[in-house]
Amino acid sequence: MIFTKKGSLFKKIAICILACLVLILGSFLIWAKSTYKSFGPLNASAATVSVDRDEYIVYKPNNGIEPTKGFIFYPGAKVEPDAYGELCSKIAEQGYLVVIAPMTLDLAILSPNKAEDIINKYDNIETWAIGGHSLGGVMAADYALKDNRISGVVFYASYPNGDKMENSDLKVLSIYGSNDGVAKLDKVKNAALPEKSSILEIEGGNHAGFGTYGYQKGDNQADITDENQINEAARLTTDFLSDL
Repeated sequence: MIFTKKGSLFKKIAICILACLVLILGSFLIWAKSTYKSFGPLNASAATVSVDRDEYIVYKPNNGIEPTKGFIFYPGAKVEPDAYGELCSKIAEQGYLVVIAPMTLDLAILSPNKAEDIINKYDNIETWAIGGHSLGGVMAADYALKDNRISGVVFYASYPNGDKMENSDLKVLSIYGSNDGVAKLDKVKNAALPEKSSILEIEGGNHAGFGTYGYQKGDNQADITDENQINEAARLTTDFLSDL
């Protein structure tokens, strides 16, 4: 009788543990799948830029000249990659191959090495840069530090993890909006970057304004339109890429 009672107790404990694990897993999947949806046009530069939507979202200029420089973009956490189509198409129309890397569950932390396959696939590109928005920027920087084929990194409302980048040979551009309510702006402004890095503010911009996915929880109201913020971010990015 004693062993029967103990067995029954252990069975109840096991069932409770299993139920908790199922609840935790279910909650995580619901959280991970509730992404910020893109509401803007996928490619406002359709006349000047072509888009290939196979494994990645690839933008190329329609000027008949094959790009020699490429830019890989890692989306922010739980944001649909298409939300960055406006930014990436505007960069591409200036003569660059731009590749958005879709992430597992829209989380770059689950697919940190996507850039490796992209670089291997487009082996005609002579110079590579990588960047990303928010968490995407963190993971892009982590990858750049272990692949010497990458020459530059662009942070959008982001910063590197730790201080390993500070003594690297990478060229770095960091862009943020003055009204950002999500990123920790003190960390953005004081990030451990190489000595000649550029940290530039978009006056009136916020966190979500680098994409076309609307309001993001915790963000501040922007004083400029998403279009203006994206145009300025694209201009700063192409100026940076031209110097690589």
